[in-house]
Amino acid sequence: MAGRKRAASRNNATSAAASGPSRPTRSSARRSGVPDIYREMLVEADVQSSANSSERPLKRRRPGQRNEQSLKKPDPPEATSKTEDVDDEDDIQFEDVPPPVATVQTVYRDSEEEEEDDEMQFEDVDLSIPSLNLDDVEDGNKDLELNFSARTTESPRKTVDRRKPISKAEKDRRIEIHKMHLLCLLAHVARRNRWCNDEAVQDNLRKLLTKKMVTYLNPGTHLSQFGRANSLKEGLQQVGSMYKTKYQITERGIRRALWAENEEYLQNYSLPDDAESTLEKSDFLEAAKSLSGSRDVGAQLYCALLRSAGVEARLVCSLQPLAFTSGGPPLGKPPKAKGKLSIAEQYARQQKNDNPVDSPAESSSSILRRLGHPNATAFHVPPIPITPSSREAPPAPKKIRESPYPIYWVEVLDEAHQKWQPADPLVTNSFWKPQKMEPPASDRENCMTYVVTFEADGTAKDVTRRYAKAYNAKTRRTRIESAEAAGERWWRKALRAFSRGYSTDLDQIENNELTDLELREPMPRNIADFKDHPVYVLERHLRRNEVLVPGASASGTVGAGSTGPLEKVYRRKDLRIARSRDKWYRMGRQVLPNEIPAKFLPKRARIKTDSLDDDGDDDPSEPNGTPIYTYDQTVQFKHPPVVNGRVPKNRFKNIDLYVPSMVPEGGAYVADELGARAAFILGVDYAPALTGFHFKGRQGTAVLHGVVVAAEYEEAVRAVIDGLKDQAAELEKARRTREVLKAWRLFLMNLRVRQRIWADVDSEEEDIAQSPMNLDNDRAIANEQDLEDEAQQSDNSSEDEAGGFMIDEDYAGGFMVD
Repeated sequence: MAGRKRAASRNNATSAAASGPSRPTRSSARRSGVPDIYREMLVEADVQSSANSSERPLKRRRPGQRNEQSLKKPDPPEATSKTEDVDDEDDIQFEDVPPPVATVQTVYRDSEEEEEDDEMQFEDVDLSIPSLNLDDVEDGNKDLELNFSARTTESPRKTVDRRKPISKAEKDRRIEIHKMHLLCLLAHVARRNRWCNDEAVQDNLRKLLTKKMVTYLNPGTHLSQFGRANSLKEGLQQVGSMYKTKYQITERGIRRALWAENEEYLQNYSLPDDAESTLEKSDFLEAAKSLSGSRDVGAQLYCALLRSAGVEARLVCSLQPLAFTSGGPPLGKPPKAKGKLSIAEQYARQQKNDNPVDSPAESSSSILRRLGHPNATAFHVPPIPITPSSREAPPAPKKIRESPYPIYWVEVLDEAHQKWQPADPLVTNSFWKPQKMEPPASDRENCMTYVVTFEADGTAKDVTRRYAKAYNAKTRRTRIESAEAAGERWWRKALRAFSRGYSTDLDQIENNELTDLELREPMPRNIADFKDHPVYVLERHLRRNEVLVPGASASGTVGAGSTGPLEKVYRRKDLRIARSRDKWYRMGRQVLPNEIPAKFLPKRARIKTDSLDDDGDDDPSEPNGTPIYTYDQTVQFKHPPVVNGRVPKNRFKNIDLYVPSMVPEGGAYVADELGARAAFILGVDYAPALTGFHFKGRQGTAVLHGVVVAAEYEEAVRAVIDGLKDQAAELEKARRTREVLKAWRLFLMNLRVRQRIWADVDSEEEDIAQSPMNLDNDRAIANEQDLEDEAQQSDNSSEDEAGGFMIDEDYAGGFMVD
């Protein structure tokens, strides 16, 4: 709209100029006596301004500026000739305001609205004006070609990156790598924690503390509980402010470990140039002296500084192991090596070299060109000598881009409240604020999965629940506890190597605090977080054999988005495992009579291999599927008791004994392979124990191990088993003795043969003959002779024999040859 208003104002000015001669005014009468010399100067100034308009450097070229100037720029000589012919003094009045000034003002755009108006003006450009872009003219002569595929490739739609799930073998491999990486990171943090206790490091850092700071960090016992806590916090803030101003971050610390999408990306992989260089204890001491390095080293030095002041501090690290899940950002492609510059880059660099920085004289002349006087450029400004400075400007420090959340920080013991409090002066500059340490899920450089603390004595403790806001809903999924059933036990065993061996009162207080934080975690807000949640569960996430107890009350509701239906949220403690009758029987329990199934499982299509299995999943008497029952609907199974030494048996002449509670009353289980033989020798009644099935695919074979006998015969059966084992041991010993005697007999016979051979030979000749070289030669000669004999035998057999019979030339196939 601004462009239209300006065009309208120019039209009004033109109409005013046209109507000027018809209505003379007082001002025109006054200007009628202008001398001719000033008129010539004005005309000359107008020509020079139009000629120098191309030299005037514009601040920024706008699209369409060249066309707009070509349309609006008048020809001053022609305009002057017209005014001289007409000889109108009013026209000279409009020559006092040069038209190029107004043209330059209308080019600049101050807002998006003006830009839109200018674009509308460019639609009215006269097509008779020649185009200044030669490329457009050449392209216009070519045939018009429409390529929709190229359009699609140039601007593809943004698609969601859906990675394929990994296989079970790949996940198992990643779990093992995850465990190994965890152990390596624990050893690394334990080593850095020992460096923080070094006396030389603490002596160099203790000089940074003032007496006032030390007094604040170690409050007296005469203060109140609040006073002691406030004094410690004030001292930490003073030390943190001082330490942040003196420590310089010059290197990159630890970052999140990522998986590469392709193994080729790791072939030429190398650490960045600004990676942490502190690898040995001497480097750590040098960093303490120079107060520079990565922010991880800074947090470790800060821990050593607090320990040197007598504060009980422990080093905290957020471990960054390789994930075992398929999610997460990939490592990405390695940066390509810089090759030859392109033509555009070479041209840009050449232009930069050809146009050096203007001197003061040239800059002053450009300023003089902008003045209104026509001969202002003729004045020469005296050059100002510039003495080059001997000092060179220091190179600008390279900016290190890292996660805005720390990997290392420090925890300080608040003795007044018997509580560990976090302190981080370098990254977040926070004290007593554990909620500021957890990075978001979108952070590529940092992921909070395991937070481990190390005290001065080397004791390690997992405190992830203190800093994770959604430990059960999100953080637990990325830990080893959710990867496998024994993951939690493995993690406790890994931390046991860094344990103190006993639990103190402070440890018990901290354990209660962490447990309370886990229990006070709020309910998840989306449905995905309820999957495998240890506290809450949704009905959609129930497994095939899981049911809710009758009358379970909902703890809340959650909806799938803003328009989805609400679903009830239940406690996981109200969840029960349901099994079929056969499964409960193999666990030593049986379903009570007249029990209503808790759930019916749909039938599975499989081939029935055992026609006598009436308790299988494909029971024809259950048209609705396999009924399953909960634990509360079962009782312990008991076989009939043993009466008069007779053991109860099934139709297969054995007894089912899946669990120890299934041993019949009055009987005893003898778990030995020789039990049946011992009972048979004694002549007592027994029943082989069926302890399970060995499956190959869908077909299972019964496994019989041990026997069940009457309790009064158990001791006798075990005594016979011991006797049979002793007899078997004696037989084995006799067999081994015979084998050894045979070996010794053969050895002695060989010695006697050798003695007879070398009886009449001197010892020197015997040594020469038994040398390794002679033995090798003899063996080679013997091998050659054996090969020659075999070849000769094979030739003779092929010529003279056939199938073990002599070949007669007069017979062929049993017939006479004519």
